[in-house]
Amino acid sequence: MTKKCRGILIPVAALTLALIPAAALAQAPAGGAAQPEPKKAEEVFKNIQVLKGVPADQIIPAMQFIAASLGVECTYCHVEHAFDKDDKETKKTARKMMEMMFAIDKDNFSGRQDVTCYSCHHGVAKPAAIPEIAAAMPAPQPAHGEGMGGRMEGGEKAPASMANLPTAQQVLEKYVQALGGAEALDKISSRVEKGTLSGFGGKTFPVEIYAKAPEKRISIVHMPDNEMYTAFDGQSGWLTGFGGRIQDMEGADLYAARLDADFRCLSDARKVFRQVRMAKPEKVDDRGAWVLLGITPGQPPVKLYFDKESGLLLREMRYAQTPVGRYPTQVDYADFREADGVKGPFRWTIARPGNSFTIQVSEIQQNVPVDDSKFAKPAAPPEQKPATP
Repeated sequence: MTKKCRGILIPVAALTLALIPAAALAQAPAGGAAQPEPKKAEEVFKNIQVLKGVPADQIIPAMQFIAASLGVECTYCHVEHAFDKDDKETKKTARKMMEMMFAIDKDNFSGRQDVTCYSCHHGVAKPAAIPEIAAAMPAPQPAHGEGMGGRMEGGEKAPASMANLPTAQQVLEKYVQALGGAEALDKISSRVEKGTLSGFGGKTFPVEIYAKAPEKRISIVHMPDNEMYTAFDGQSGWLTGFGGRIQDMEGADLYAARLDADFRCLSDARKVFRQVRMAKPEKVDDRGAWVLLGITPGQPPVKLYFDKESGLLLREMRYAQTPVGRYPTQVDYADFREADGVKGPFRWTIARPGNSFTIQVSEIQQNVPVDDSKFAKPAAPPEQKPATP
């Protein structure tokens, strides 16, 4: 994608960073206050036709999903700077393809997202109609629960291969011990990290991360011309887009921000998830991993991969729900070190279809004063009026 187009379709919340990620999912605000009904796509965007009635916060992730599935830029279908226009035939075709896909799932798979854009396109704009001649051994089949539509395990009977596994609680207890134990974790109330962010064409930028228990967090990426913020204050999140524009997080971005901001390293996972259960063991690179599913109603399950030997968290897989399929984010953790009696990764890589970046921590301070105002959303700058001629 062009840089301009990426700025529209890949929110800056992609820079949401995680030191010791946990399983805090979107929860109701304190006091049980009723949440306003989310706006529909047609209330926020112009010229919505096929996706009418879809929550507005799912539209951008849906566009990301389509772009990644076809391996194209935003302007493949859209007129640059005028996304609502229907000047391009590819946009009209995309609408027909979505309608066809929805009909296939409705008529053949009880409405499940078993067939998505990616099922046929596999990263190319024009799907292949003739099988390719094999140049190597066939690719392995998708792991259980990650088929064409990314459908996850949701209550089906566990296969026989899952017999004699540890319980989810045992895996979590080993993880907490690997981090240093519950007592050591309880002593840490704040954390400040400094390091670098690398990626996006091989570029490297300084980054600072401030976190405060129980779930406040802000990351600051120092770009050549400005600073990019991603923040969560315990209830709401905000970020700065390209050009310094401040915007509130919602939907999948807010969900991910709360996930990253949890300070307790899964020690309270049974409280923050409705259910935590074992899934089929897998491998992360060459290491065997126990896999847990964190399940909360209304959200796609989160997959957590724990090293069988060390007990440490190796990988996290989470998904943004969209009307056309689940858009994945993978976070891999490495370079575990101890700081003030608590161990955590000093390096993690966040990858999505078409882009990835790595955070390398070089300095960490625990229990330093961090004022709550650090996480508060700043007032929007006043709009500049055009000069009088």
